[in-house]
Amino acid sequence: MSSPTPTNNTNLPKRLADFPTLPEALDYAAQGETGFNFYSSRGELKHALSFADLSAEARSVAKNLCGGGVVPGDRVALLAETAPAFLIAFFACQYAGAIPVPMPTPVAFGRRDAYIGQIRNQITSSGAAMVITPTEFMPFVNEATDGLNLLMVGSLDDLKILPQADGNKAGGPDDLCYLQYSSGSTRFPKGVAVSHRNLMVNCAAMNAAVNVSPDDRGVSWLPFYHDMGLVGFMLGCLTSQTTVDYLPTEDFARRPLTWLRILSENKGTMSYGPSFGYELCSRRFGSASATAPDLDLSSWRVAGIGGEMIKPLVMEGFADVFRPYGFADTAFNASYGLAECVLGVSFSTPGRGMLLDHISKQELGDNHRAVPVDNDSSGTGRTFVVCGRVIPGHTVEIRDDDGQSLAEREIGRVFFSGESVMQGYYGDQEATDACLQDGWLDTGDLGYFLDDELVIVGRSKDMMIVNGRNYWPQDIEWTVERMDSMRSGDAAAFTLEKDDGNEQPTILVQCRPSDVDVRSALTAEVRARVQDQVGLACDVILVPPRTLPKTSSGKLARGKAKASFLSGEIQPLAAGV
Repeated sequence: MSSPTPTNNTNLPKRLADFPTLPEALDYAAQGETGFNFYSSRGELKHALSFADLSAEARSVAKNLCGGGVVPGDRVALLAETAPAFLIAFFACQYAGAIPVPMPTPVAFGRRDAYIGQIRNQITSSGAAMVITPTEFMPFVNEATDGLNLLMVGSLDDLKILPQADGNKAGGPDDLCYLQYSSGSTRFPKGVAVSHRNLMVNCAAMNAAVNVSPDDRGVSWLPFYHDMGLVGFMLGCLTSQTTVDYLPTEDFARRPLTWLRILSENKGTMSYGPSFGYELCSRRFGSASATAPDLDLSSWRVAGIGGEMIKPLVMEGFADVFRPYGFADTAFNASYGLAECVLGVSFSTPGRGMLLDHISKQELGDNHRAVPVDNDSSGTGRTFVVCGRVIPGHTVEIRDDDGQSLAEREIGRVFFSGESVMQGYYGDQEATDACLQDGWLDTGDLGYFLDDELVIVGRSKDMMIVNGRNYWPQDIEWTVERMDSMRSGDAAAFTLEKDDGNEQPTILVQCRPSDVDVRSALTAEVRARVQDQVGLACDVILVPPRTLPKTSSGKLARGKAKASFLSGEIQPLAAGV
């Protein structure tokens, strides 16, 4: 196909995810002309895949899966490249009754060994029977699967030459649809188990929340292994028969303005991203040619923000830069969600833009209350973006440490209930029980209600989010503790908010040597190890021995360590650099 799939279907009425299962949603979408389009870093159309062609190819490959020994309920690991092959394999699993497990590609990670370790952990923890990968990533996958007894490790082309067989049936509404691994811990992977019913309920609610219409067209650079890319701009759009134009994530990182050019040329109406994606565009625009770009962003009605704490100054800066090219800041649509709820939990009203709430820092920290203060230069307040109303048919409660519901503007843990809540963490009942009780999910986040809208203020969990990626502090600490001179409990990792509102990953490291040159070498080694093993550039701060606090059970008290450092109770040592 030499041209992209159209925005509108000629004769197929719009349906918003009112299907029992995902295969039935694709079967319906295949009756129209819309579909998915894949672009290069320069904005050139590489491949157009209509929903009709996707369905036909996936049905054929499903027979290869059956012929290769896959049976209903088997997990199939898929390296989630932004390409038609991933989608064909994903939906082939759906038609065969298998459970796809999207995994990151090497370009999304740092060190080779760390990447191989991550995908091996995901393959083994999911119990995958088969791994499908692009040919260029085969060396990584071969090493990751060494010694595992799998039905096949190969590319989509390899899968297609397997014998074909009939007999497997697609899953029902209460069967698992896919497993979603977050980009968090490499040592303790958790696969979020999502049923067809979970998915359809959430997709229907999200489509309704942003008023999806037959004239909408999506544009996305978000990776398919992330919930916002997989669900928000693939499954959610397919279940509403919405055409989407894709730019691979790594190409967006190199040429972010291509995102806006595709949106402009194809009259895209919906596109989401974390704050750092908008910031990257603003920065690149400033360093681009002095010649004004040929952009018309006036069709962009839903400029979604999510995936990390929303930075209002970054968003306002983006609006200032691109307002001359038709962008309206009323298009900003703040949202909140997480993979454990499929994706969406709350959405702002479309067309309103960002609603900000400026509250007292002291009341936030001391009394866990969101007390309004003037937004001035005094430095006494923090500004948060209101993330909108909870999706229909679902409930959010803000609770204190004793589990009691809190009133408006009282800050506590965010709990969520409804049919979008995951089935659990696959094969990990202990982790499931820790966050899911009586149908209520403890999201691990902190927030409050403003009228009937949700505001998120941070994560009670220890997850570190840097440029839209999740990092477990345990992985960073473990990397440091494995060094010859280090011991268990010698490191505490967290993020610190800088003056510009960005989060800086930081490691406190207990240091025994007193020699300044030795300390300097230790600082450099820790920084290099973490960059190499975890793929994260951190500030390294040496502190005296026996400084980092522990819990009564002897575990690192990470939150207390951060608070003690900020208060000055923990003082840094001279590092010599």
